[in-house]
Amino acid sequence: MVEKYTEITPNNRLLNFNFKELVAYKDLIAMYVKRDIVTMYKQTVLGPLWFVIQPILTTVMFMFVFGNLAGISTDGIPGPLFYFAGIILWNYFASCLNATSNTFRANQGVFGKVYFPRLVVPISVTVSNLVKFFIQFGFFLIIYTVYAFKGVEVAPNWYAFLFPLLVVMSAGLALGFGIIFSSMTTKYRDLTFLLQFGVQLWMYATPVIYPLSTMPADKQWIFLLNPMTSIIETFKYGAIGSGVFSWGWLAYSFGFMVLLLFVGIIIFNKVEKDFMDTV
Repeated sequence: MVEKYTEITPNNRLLNFNFKELVAYKDLIAMYVKRDIVTMYKQTVLGPLWFVIQPILTTVMFMFVFGNLAGISTDGIPGPLFYFAGIILWNYFASCLNATSNTFRANQGVFGKVYFPRLVVPISVTVSNLVKFFIQFGFFLIIYTVYAFKGVEVAPNWYAFLFPLLVVMSAGLALGFGIIFSSMTTKYRDLTFLLQFGVQLWMYATPVIYPLSTMPADKQWIFLLNPMTSIIETFKYGAIGSGVFSWGWLAYSFGFMVLLLFVGIIIFNKVEKDFMDTV
């Protein structure tokens, strides 16, 4: 009888995205997703309600600070609707980025004991955060419906069907940036603190709390260099009819995401070969 065995060899290719292997480990991805969802608010009183409470409190703060005190325009859209439209996509992006950026350090114990495709972990993070995202999106639809019954004029259009693409692009950008930072923090721990601070500042460079149309027309391209800008603006434009839409800038964000993932996988594959010696 011939014994069958599997030989595990080092990955010597920098660009190695073995999709078949990831599919083979789909059960492990599902297990990580379940773990993330269960442990996220374990031993809390309100549990999943925090998925809604957090963006509600953020929206209220934005309305008070930026709407009332600063007087920043919302393009005639009611504050709760305008701010929530920006918050839900941004929160998904920021949550995925912060979680994936700690992949190597948070899982060094598991990575050092058993083999599985390391990309399973950051991919599972982007999937598990979809649960929180869709709960928040459901609440956004409730707000949307309430204002529609009140007679508030919102102008949804066919661009709203780009919504699945916008979610994928947000996940791709978060995954790309996250695995790059995760690879770099194995040697440079200070980048962890820099990232947390940087993500907060990044939000203010993205039209979450203000419409891009309030910026001078000749300066808007500067904000559109931020790949999240066209994603947020496209969602607002399609869902509530407020925002600046451009196929060109949306294509730029998509291309940026693809290139970022390409570079991220190269760096990730390079670091995973010897990260246990430095983490």
